[in-house]
Amino acid sequence: MTELDTIVDMSDPAIQRIVDVTRHSRSSIKTTLIEDTEPLIQCIRTGVQFVEIYSSDGSPMPEELLALCRKHDIATRLVDSSIVNQLFKGERKAKTFGIARVPRPSRFSDIAAGGGDVVVLDGVKIVGNIGAIVRTSLALGASGIVLVDSDLATVADRRLLRASRGYVFSLPIVLAGREDAIAFIRDRGMRLMVLDADGDREVKDLAADPGQLALLFGGEKGGPSELFREASSGTVSIPMISSTESLNVSVSVGIALHARIDRNFAVSR
Repeated sequence: MTELDTIVDMSDPAIQRIVDVTRHSRSSIKTTLIEDTEPLIQCIRTGVQFVEIYSSDGSPMPEELLALCRKHDIATRLVDSSIVNQLFKGERKAKTFGIARVPRPSRFSDIAAGGGDVVVLDGVKIVGNIGAIVRTSLALGASGIVLVDSDLATVADRRLLRASRGYVFSLPIVLAGREDAIAFIRDRGMRLMVLDADGDREVKDLAADPGQLALLFGGEKGGPSELFREASSGTVSIPMISSTESLNVSVSVGIALHARIDRNFAVSR
């Protein structure tokens, strides 16, 4: 086990940096806090740059993470557990965490660089759902995600980083308005398919479409907005037992993308 220095003083500049990053009122988000071993490893492998990574002195840093840090020349230290308790007072206490430089925001051109379908979330605001959709979209071959009216100021939001297990930097995610999203879809020549309970075709029919699609999913309460409905090429439903009111939006995304898996995997290969 590698012997690491331990931070034992709240006045250490690294501790102040962590305090600054966790403030909710920051006007400029250039760095963010990434928590837990799996998200840290995923972000390092994706190429996210870290200032430093820490573990509580009561929880040794996992060897896999240490090896990655050494490989990428990332500084590592332990933090006295009493200081960790003060840093995360009143919230979940991460045993391992790091300060990372936020990559530049993704653009539509980043999504356009891939050939897989594009997931558009219209008014989806529950961060846990968005995080699950990020992981599903990456796993099932989507080229990117467009977030409209999500209430997120950045994809580096700590809640989203937790919910996605650190995968938010592994595929392009663009925060956009409805008009810009529609313009991008039209410029790319994609057909916009709106998932709707009363769709004019079933989700299984998507498998036969050879082109790149934009798959739109509405918010948890209001559903797709009228602007997207008017711009759509059609609506798609997921058959369900009639006594079931609706599916969670992240589940719906998974079902729709799985119907497109052969096409999207072929493009990614």
